[in-house]
Amino acid sequence: MRPTSEAARYSTTLEQYAETVPKATLWASFYFTDEDDQPLQVHSVYSPAYPWQLVGGTMDLGERPWETAVRECREETSLTPPGPPLLLATVFGLPGAEWPYSTIGCVFDGGRLTAEQIRGIALSPQEHDEVRVLPLAEWKALMPPRDFARLSAVESARRTGEAAYFGTWDWGNK
Repeated sequence: MRPTSEAARYSTTLEQYAETVPKATLWASFYFTDEDDQPLQVHSVYSPAYPWQLVGGTMDLGERPWETAVRECREETSLTPPGPPLLLATVFGLPGAEWPYSTIGCVFDGGRLTAEQIRGIALSPQEHDEVRVLPLAEWKALMPPRDFARLSAVESARRTGEAAYFGTWDWGNK
């Protein structure tokens, strides 16, 4: 069928072009530490292959990354991090057998939590069953290598003040 107007021709071309570009799942999270700068993570009840995670999740339609991180943080921990947003890292992963889309994530600085704030975390039992704070080196034995490498990159970004780009968080590379 032949378009009858410039607008129709452009619209069809735009739709066709949109089908050719890569698709991605977008997510956002927070990097929290205790007052001694030890990373805080939550234990997943639904992902045995990736058991320890940053606080955060997948973006909903119409959300921006900061909004996603704040919403997910409230849902998962009952915490509401203050702004303004401070981006520590951008994380990219290519699709693979486990997931058909690329993933793009933003990790924001959630700050340092007091012992009282950590004790007050109320986990969403549908998603997580434990919160843990450990020295960075102790996380290595508990996580797949790529997840530990990402955590290390985020920790370095916080420590140095230089944002990280972690571009090898590909599906299928544990």
